[in-house]
Amino acid sequence: MLLGCFLVCHGGSDGLHAYVPSLDYAVTDMKLFLEKVLAENPGLPCFCFGHSTGAAIVLKVMLDPKFESRIDGVVLTSPAVGVQPTHPIFVVIAPLLSFLLPRYQISAANKKGMPVSRDPAALVAKYSDPLVYTGSIRVRTGYEILRITSYLQQNLTKLRVPFFVLHGTADTVTDPEASQKLYDEASSTDKTIKLFDGLLHDLLFEPEREAITKGIIEWLNRRI
Repeated sequence: MLLGCFLVCHGGSDGLHAYVPSLDYAVTDMKLFLEKVLAENPGLPCFCFGHSTGAAIVLKVMLDPKFESRIDGVVLTSPAVGVQPTHPIFVVIAPLLSFLLPRYQISAANKKGMPVSRDPAALVAKYSDPLVYTGSIRVRTGYEILRITSYLQQNLTKLRVPFFVLHGTADTVTDPEASQKLYDEASSTDKTIKLFDGLLHDLLFEPEREAITKGIIEWLNRRI
């Protein structure tokens, strides 16, 4: 039997939308959630799925030996192991700006300027969802994403959990080369990478989503 684990508190959360004071809060929340799920379902295999920044959160949790040893595998789509800031200078000034103007919204390409799928109908469906945020990123949130990607880049060799990473080579939100680096450097003995030529960030919204989903299910089934 397969038990899927995912992070709660996303689009329906209270508070200022798109403002993340610290992604470590999400990492802690996921650990608490996993503790609960594992305690309530002894003996069942547990797999985690994460997309984009969610995948980065999953990876940071898996770098904790206490959890890595209890998880059977993780699936990562377009993980934020590497990201491209809206402007290179942001990397330099982000720590200061995140302290002075943490809630300020910086100009960032959204669904209009940075496409995440080649399927127009899927984009309409996604961005018609009132729980999907479409505004500009906030300074502190952007800094937190850069911070977690930096942490992951420095600790890739410590990753030992089985994983399947999937990424589109035309992704302009997160870096597919960073996913290749994750695959190359991770110490996991069971690791798989699939790069999809020309596909964008939201793989499960792309026209090829059925084949992608099938591949994920097959990977999971071989491990349960």
